[in-house]
Amino acid sequence: MNARIFIGAICAWAATSGVYAATRSTPIEQKNEPPPPAVLKRTGFDQNLGAQLPLDVNVRDEEGRVVPLGTFFKDRPVVFSLVYYNCPMLCTLVLNGIVDVLKQIAFEPGRDYDIVTLSFNHEETHLLAAQKKANYLEMFSKPGAAAGWHFLTADEPAIAAIADTAGFKFAWDEKAQEFAHGSGIMIATPDGKLSHYFYGVMYSPRDVRLALVEASSGKIGNPVDQLMLLCYHYNPTMGGYSAAVMNVVRLGCFATIIAVGGFIALSWNRERKAIAPQSIPA
Repeated sequence: MNARIFIGAICAWAATSGVYAATRSTPIEQKNEPPPPAVLKRTGFDQNLGAQLPLDVNVRDEEGRVVPLGTFFKDRPVVFSLVYYNCPMLCTLVLNGIVDVLKQIAFEPGRDYDIVTLSFNHEETHLLAAQKKANYLEMFSKPGAAAGWHFLTADEPAIAAIADTAGFKFAWDEKAQEFAHGSGIMIATPDGKLSHYFYGVMYSPRDVRLALVEASSGKIGNPVDQLMLLCYHYNPTMGGYSAAVMNVVRLGCFATIIAVGGFIALSWNRERKAIAPQSIPA
């Protein structure tokens, strides 16, 4: 009985959340605004789902060692981001968003997943990357973070190859003296294929957790996560998970059948006991 109630509650919650997600994704009426600066026309963030990151290109870790990007893709999913460390605002918000969302997820960095952050400014050095890492390890304060979060730099050709694969476009704004770029994070499979994109600077813990479970092919997570993945599917347009209506309906029907079957069996058993012949005294 408890299992039936649990499944029904999960599916009802999934359906309700799906309605909320659909409402949240309703487009907002566009207002007449001035055209964006020309530099913004050269920036963007496209979803190249399924694209294979070039794991053979060389990058530098925080200690200045030149290694292939594939060094940081092992047997765990990866939270991947492109920022630059001297960014005056947006990149800091992206990194803060990574810390905020991963603090709310029970998985441990370096054990269940890795984090790879690459500067797209080829002039930044590994010394700056090391300083940035130290700052964020203090903020993150999770076991395994030191070994599981990698702050990288690279030469211009390597950055271009990685950014192009990820669909990440950036441009130098001469007037503002800073880079114009999009914001968001990506989830990659252990072999370096891009599986999920989350835009902006604040990310849903539920969505990121499900993305990590899905990218790991079920190697992390628990049975509830697997049930959630039946109730939800990744929606690239929304950049998050929305209710998989047919799966919710199927699970609801299955739970109903089990409940009805259990009720019938219980009623039949009680009726059988009630009409059982009474023993006649000698």
